Amino acid sequence: MLKSIAVRVSQGSQYIKDPRKADPVGFRGLPVIGKELCEADCRRCADACPTQAIDVDPVRIDLGRCIMCGDCAPVCPSKKISYSSQFQLAATSRDGLVISQARPRPDPVKVSQALHRRFGRSMKLRSVSAGGCNGCELEVNALTNVNFDIGRYGIDIVASPRHADGLILTGPITLNMALALQLCWDAMPEPKIVIAVGACAISAGLFENAAGVERSFLERFKPTLFVPGCPAHPLTMVCGILDLLGIES
Repeated sequence: MLKSIAVRVSQGSQYIKDPRKADPVGFRGLPVIGKELCEADCRRCADACPTQAIDVDPVRIDLGRCIMCGDCAPVCPSKKISYSSQFQLAATSRDGLVISQARPRPDPVKVSQALHRRFGRSMKLRSVSAGGCNGCELEVNALTNVNFDIGRYGIDIVASPRHADGLILTGPITLNMALALQLCWDAMPEPKIVIAVGACAISAGLFENAAGVERSFLERFKPTLFVPGCPAHPLTMVCGILDLLGIES
């Protein structure tokens, strides 16, 4: 017992008191598109992007495709692209994830008063890995650890879809997981929402147009919240969900 107390004293408080004010040092987050002029006919950043997340003239970055690899920044001769540690990247519309010099941040998450009234004090989420690499899945698991502790807001990850109010979708949705995903969704009671987490879930990422991917589920059921990243940071998920539900941290 005394050893446990000594460890607790030495470690101090490990949880993040206010997720919205966290400072994840070293995290490669929101890309920054500077005011520098691009060289004539230069496409080096776009050509270096493995997911075609970058358009030029003017430079735009689709965070729904971006895997935050950082390959674009060092090849840009004018140093127009850099990265910040900003982690609040979630949006409630797909178009809201596209940033440019004129729109340097994703559109703010729109608070849903209907969801706030229904789930503002308690929300249960079922996580489905639809062919993911386990990167985003590990970060989803981290939501419940002592650091991020999403349970303090009444939000929990549950084992059964019959207990769930929302579906956390990760992975590009492979053919082998398409039916399982649909069955999970069908088992969830109404009302229910989809939260697309990670570049693979949002756009299929590196696997876009792959023969083994079947994404018609997202054509039938549009996500209510988009959480970009590769993998998505737990803070991005926590803040996005709290903003959607209108919960103060």
